[in-house]
Amino acid sequence: MAGSFAKSFKEFHKTVGSPEGAGRSLWPLFIFGVIALFISAAIVPSFFGKALPLAFFLAPLWMPFLLVTAAWRQWVLFRQAAFIASQKYILLEIRPPRTHAKTPLAMEAVLSGMHIGPGESTWYARLIKGSVRPWWSLEIAAIDGHLRFFVWTRAQFKHNIEAHFYAQYPGVQIVEVPDYARTISATTEEWSVWGCDFVHTKSDPYPIKTYVDYGLDKPAKEHEQTDPLANLLEYLAGFGAGEQVWLQFVIRTHKGEKYNKKNADGSPYTWKEAAMEEIQKIRARTVGKVKYKDIFTGEMRETEGFPNPTKGESETMAAIERNVSKPGFDVGVRIIYVAHPDKFVGTKIAGIIGLFRQFSSEGLNGFKPKGWLVGFSEYPWEPFLEQRQNIARRGVVDAYRRRQFFHEPHKSDSMVMSTEELATLYHIPSKAIETPTLARVTSATSTAPANLPI
Repeated sequence: MAGSFAKSFKEFHKTVGSPEGAGRSLWPLFIFGVIALFISAAIVPSFFGKALPLAFFLAPLWMPFLLVTAAWRQWVLFRQAAFIASQKYILLEIRPPRTHAKTPLAMEAVLSGMHIGPGESTWYARLIKGSVRPWWSLEIAAIDGHLRFFVWTRAQFKHNIEAHFYAQYPGVQIVEVPDYARTISATTEEWSVWGCDFVHTKSDPYPIKTYVDYGLDKPAKEHEQTDPLANLLEYLAGFGAGEQVWLQFVIRTHKGEKYNKKNADGSPYTWKEAAMEEIQKIRARTVGKVKYKDIFTGEMRETEGFPNPTKGESETMAAIERNVSKPGFDVGVRIIYVAHPDKFVGTKIAGIIGLFRQFSSEGLNGFKPKGWLVGFSEYPWEPFLEQRQNIARRGVVDAYRRRQFFHEPHKSDSMVMSTEELATLYHIPSKAIETPTLARVTSATSTAPANLPI
């Protein structure tokens, strides 16, 4: 009896043990039932006249399940919101040293140290306390022509962030600063605002073009290095006074919530399983047909041969395997262009959309804009066009300031990326990048000698 109850509770927990599960459990069935009811009313009015009273008569049986799942979803969301609001958050500015020859591999080591997920170890912590695992925001901002690097984090992880950066980038300065995204109103009455999110062009296991593909994993003279981040920084440096561009990578440890699936053994379905499925699809395409003669009947028969991938297909499968072999993060990418109305240049938006072009590969993965201000066609006959755009403008600014991608009220489509991919998109530039508006530490700093008299 106890075992049966435990099994039933486990199945219930799988279904509605999270806001996502609760939301998708009975609501689709309810909506389908309502649609079927109206269709039956239009086609067979007599049936509708009998079915409607029956549905109300049976309401004590189905209505409680609907109400309980809806209430459960709201409860979990409420507890999560309370937990998130109870945390203290800080913004750390990362000031690059004057000179350093570190490759993005150093940033990959920093990110590996941030690949942690405390706070969700028990159902009590997740569902009753509303605890969520920490997330970070890696940010690059062009503010009145000056480039700055930031890391947004919970205050309790400040030492963790500092330790990893200092270990990999000696000479770097880390300073707690006010939130630049809140130093201006960014209201549609005072500012012109444009923003969007980015998503992958292919399935997550396909990697983007990383620093390894650019040869930055091997020692080289600085003048021989080709850093893909240089293009992005140089373009952002072109925005002048009265203009700001905010770019953020919101990350958290990947545990498979995006796929909303379970493996046969009950473990979470993650991007590693998705990668195996993609590899199997590629292999299936490489299997050819082989004809042979049956020695008994003398008839010609056909069977499947061995996989015979091309060089490109073999390299694609190897790239996928290498990508998912590294720690994975759920990643949300968001960018905002905000400027005074007289400084706002609409033609710069095309350049903003193309910022990640150097990280894209035709055979592998890339980025495309999605959401917020992207979906408007701006036909003059569209109803309430300006009002709807202003709602989107306010929404994208609010989402950026909250650094939210994985929770309500600004839950959006995210990607899964490896530490190698993230380190390519966000790393401390070496002195090989000579963008003049990139603020660097003006003088070297070091700790005091340990043997000083007290």
